[in-house]
Amino acid sequence: MVERNSIKLGTVELSYLEWGQGQEPLLLLHGLADLGWVWSSLGDYLAPNYHIIAPDLRGHGESSKPETGYKFSDYINDLDALMSYLGWNSATIIAHSWSAKLAAIWATQQPEKFKRLILIDPFFIDKMPSMFKVTFPLLYKVLPFLKAMGPFNSYEDAEKLARSLKQYRGWSPLQKQVFQLGIEEKPEGKWGSKFIPQARDEIFEEVMKYSGLTQVIDIPTLFIKPQQGLNKTEWQLKPYKRYLKRLQIVEVPGNHWAFLVKPDAFNKAVEAFLKEQFS
Repeated sequence: MVERNSIKLGTVELSYLEWGQGQEPLLLLHGLADLGWVWSSLGDYLAPNYHIIAPDLRGHGESSKPETGYKFSDYINDLDALMSYLGWNSATIIAHSWSAKLAAIWATQQPEKFKRLILIDPFFIDKMPSMFKVTFPLLYKVLPFLKAMGPFNSYEDAEKLARSLKQYRGWSPLQKQVFQLGIEEKPEGKWGSKFIPQARDEIFEEVMKYSGLTQVIDIPTLFIKPQQGLNKTEWQLKPYKRYLKRLQIVEVPGNHWAFLVKPDAFNKAVEAFLKEQFS
């Protein structure tokens, strides 16, 4: 059974979901514009044997949304403080898309925090040329996880768009729940995502400036590669094979949001890796 809790970190309150009574800690990091609820199927599946924490990262979901403070260092500080609060010296850290880059940077800085690392279809693991910044307004309009930000004139308009997006393809009860928990009515009567533009803009700046992998990381790592995901070529996989010394790659059905569109196969892939013994 899942519970929602929160922790005060200075001026920021971090809200998180918690499953399980097991001893082994798992920290689940959602991607850009998502929230902790995207892990609800995996959390339910693994709860009997693990202690699972899935925060809404700052700027997302039910967590605080300051005007600034969305650098990689801000997120790492939040997560470091959360682990200290939980009494965790290390954990298996599972990260999707943008947060997979965040996790790679964190693992480079503090490898002792990572028992294992699971990267799910990372987004832009390398730096991006500065000229790429001029395309940001276009990306904000076409990327599926940002199109759902709104604003929309009504909830019905928001749901109509959501049903056409890759992350909600099939519109299962899980997908509907995740969408509904990530949207809210705004004061002016419009509807939109709980994810805020200030976080979007600052995060994209950070993604452009920093590479996620810059040196060898000696942590057991699973790369989950959805069949219709972002990482389709050997060229895209090259930096992971170069820098992740103990890397496994597994392909699963579904798209970039395999845990929402094909959760059963995804959950089993994660479980199999967690059951492996590493020295």
